[in-house]
Amino acid sequence: MAAAPGTVLLSGIVGSTAYGFAHAGSDLDRLGLFATPTEELHGLHRPVESHVTTAPDVTLHEAAKWCRLALSCNPTASELVWLPEDLYETVTPLGRELVGIRSAFLSGPAVRKAYLGYADQQFRKLLSRDTTDPASRRRAAKHARHLVRLVEQAVRLHETGRNLIRLPDPERVRELGEHIADRPDSAGALLADAAERLARPGVLPDAPDPRPAEAWLRRVRAAHYRPPQSRLSEPSH
Repeated sequence: MAAAPGTVLLSGIVGSTAYGFAHAGSDLDRLGLFATPTEELHGLHRPVESHVTTAPDVTLHEAAKWCRLALSCNPTASELVWLPEDLYETVTPLGRELVGIRSAFLSGPAVRKAYLGYADQQFRKLLSRDTTDPASRRRAAKHARHLVRLVEQAVRLHETGRNLIRLPDPERVRELGEHIADRPDSAGALLADAAERLARPGVLPDAPDPRPAEAWLRRVRAAHYRPPQSRLSEPSH
């Protein structure tokens, strides 16, 4: 794990390796969250809220920023608390607590907006790709795989309240992605079906419950507060 501007509370391997898409030579993507020393939050300037490197590929979000992303059901950030146990690399007690309250971040409208929004972005990339460029075809297959993954995760969240990160049938998703990469228009039906299923009643609430996140974040701040050393007595006048 790359150096963080604070204490890493939870981190793990995400992306293609987590989904089951990885192949020989695939990069490892890591995601985590860290706690800024609480006293650094008291000054004039806010400390950094995200720390990103590309060699290695690591993204770390400050605890408060991660909570805001998760409350909006950001697909990339949210998967950190739904990883299979063997993919975690750092799990502190506060990190374990966060995994325990993961369902409180979910809401039906946010899942629909975030997941279908990301899937639609992949769809637009497919429609606008350069069909004469072989490298573009490889990127298209990747966009198509993630489109399929996003809509299936969205439907599963909506209908079960659980986010399955490690796909049970990654080869089926890979094959469907190859088909969509060659025929991008075929993804339209997949998106329409997902939207229709997400419009039905599901198990998720209409809004997340921010209270567990707020209480957890306050525990984080208390645990990472280091009082400054006592000042030397000022000279008497």
